[in-house]
Amino acid sequence: MENFFIQKNITPSEAGMTVKEYTAQLGISKRLLAEIKFGGGDLLINGEHVTVRSVLADGDVLKVEFPKEQVSETLLPEPVPLDILYEDEHVLVVNKQPYVSSIPSREHPSQSIANGIIHHYRQNGVQSTVHLVTRLDRDTSGAMLIAKHRLAHSLLSAAQKKGGVKRRYLAVVHGRMSQKEGTVDAPIGRKPDSIIERMVTPQGQAAVTHFCTEKAGDTCTLAALQLETGRTHQIRVHMSYLGHPLVGDTLYGGKTEGMPRQALHSERLSFLHPMTGEPLVFHASIPDDMTSLIEQI
Repeated sequence: MENFFIQKNITPSEAGMTVKEYTAQLGISKRLLAEIKFGGGDLLINGEHVTVRSVLADGDVLKVEFPKEQVSETLLPEPVPLDILYEDEHVLVVNKQPYVSSIPSREHPSQSIANGIIHHYRQNGVQSTVHLVTRLDRDTSGAMLIAKHRLAHSLLSAAQKKGGVKRRYLAVVHGRMSQKEGTVDAPIGRKPDSIIERMVTPQGQAAVTHFCTEKAGDTCTLAALQLETGRTHQIRVHMSYLGHPLVGDTLYGGKTEGMPRQALHSERLSFLHPMTGEPLVFHASIPDDMTSLIEQI
């Protein structure tokens, strides 16, 4: 996304604000503003270069030019299949398949969703890097939200912190859940001596998960879950904490039972478009392995 910019006409109620104050009101974070100042972007009032301390007047035209998107030299484009649910010049929504990482890692340095996105961008002439707004564990499937430029990423990240990016998950857990619905409000932190595993601990970060049962059998339950926070492994940790670990989630007490991954799918994603404010809702189809498991309940 080359030479991306926004332009605003200043109203009487906005006159007297500094550029810094006004851009913060637009949702431009301090970090992004620093990138604009020092990374090749620009701030102009009526065509004249200004600083963040410049004061706006009624009738001024403020133009905010964003730095050219720089594609990471270490993130290689690879033809990873992408199930694209939605795409425009600002955002991308994909239905991630299981057994594919969101980003490269030491254990899985290639063939990630991020590698596939860079390849997709290059094939379609999009000058951008990967700005993940939501990410999923390697074995979790479902809807993921990606911003295509810095401003969209800043706005969506701010919205996510305020609960404006909503995700509904489906999970198959062990046992018959007796509660029809409920909330787990239990802080999550790292498990001692592990760089991967998390646990419920008073020393952890606040974590809140809402759940309701969709289908209950004798040995397994299909649960729908909504997150208020986005801690690492939050659903997996909270369900295990309740005594109902996810089927296939051997890290947190689950058994495979024909499902060699955790039975977790990001089924619904909703948010307001960062540039237009339009409400968007997406549903991601459930993979065959989890569909088969659900049918057996």
